[in-house]
Amino acid sequence: MPPKNIKVTEAQVVAKSWLSPHLVRLVLAAPGGGPLDLPPSEHADAYVKVVLPPRGVTLPWPYDVDELRETLPSKQWPVLRTYTIRSHLDGELALDFVVHGDEGIAGPWARDVEPFGGNSLVQLRGPGGAYSPDPDADHHLLVGDASALPAIAVALERLPSGASADVVVEVEDAADEIELTTSAQAAIRWVHAACSSLPPGEEIVAVVRSLHLLADDDGAGADVHAFVHGEAGWVKELRSHLRFERGIPRERLSISGYWRRGANDEQWRAKKREWNEEVEATEQASST
Repeated sequence: MPPKNIKVTEAQVVAKSWLSPHLVRLVLAAPGGGPLDLPPSEHADAYVKVVLPPRGVTLPWPYDVDELRETLPSKQWPVLRTYTIRSHLDGELALDFVVHGDEGIAGPWARDVEPFGGNSLVQLRGPGGAYSPDPDADHHLLVGDASALPAIAVALERLPSGASADVVVEVEDAADEIELTTSAQAAIRWVHAACSSLPPGEEIVAVVRSLHLLADDDGAGADVHAFVHGEAGWVKELRSHLRFERGIPRERLSISGYWRRGANDEQWRAKKREWNEEVEATEQASST
């Protein structure tokens, strides 16, 4: 059962468009196409949890997740997948899904779903979120893989004219680069995972390490506000780099593993608190 302060909203896919070979945008509204009854969020990384049936399982609609967990075997229970809100306008919600063939549950669903089709009804939980770019920061650092691309796109749109930013985004290859709009003076660098000779995640780390951030040029007084999200392995390495080699205070870092290689969403959620505690312990040891 979701916590009492988490709103559950029924929604339906009403439009669909492919942004790149591996990124599809779904627009959701209320069932039947009316305005979605979802509270707005002020955060650039605002997200919802999409409640989906497992692949190959058809559940009656509407359904009660707790009731289904009491009456069905665990393999048929609905699953939760977290997605950043790309936009929430006029009662419609746009979510971008990364699709890699038949891998996972949400990706194949987003690939196959048709607007107003038989599998287009879902539940949403949320919204949540925590980060928005500080317009008064001297410099912004935005780093992520495809899972963080929607949040990075929203953050760039919110940066004021003349703001300074470095952006590093990892996607599969050049065909997956999408247009990013901003009024800021942003240097955008794309990393192509499929073309890298390095182990997964190492090239994005190498690119960030090579950056000459404003803080490097102007000294410790420069205020860098950073957003770094993606696969937990390379995020952990960059968190240590930014905290202790770059000297960015922890309160100026929004940094977390959205997912972990080799683990599905349920497995990663179960381990994420332990991962955070390990990272905190490592940082405390490094600071003493």
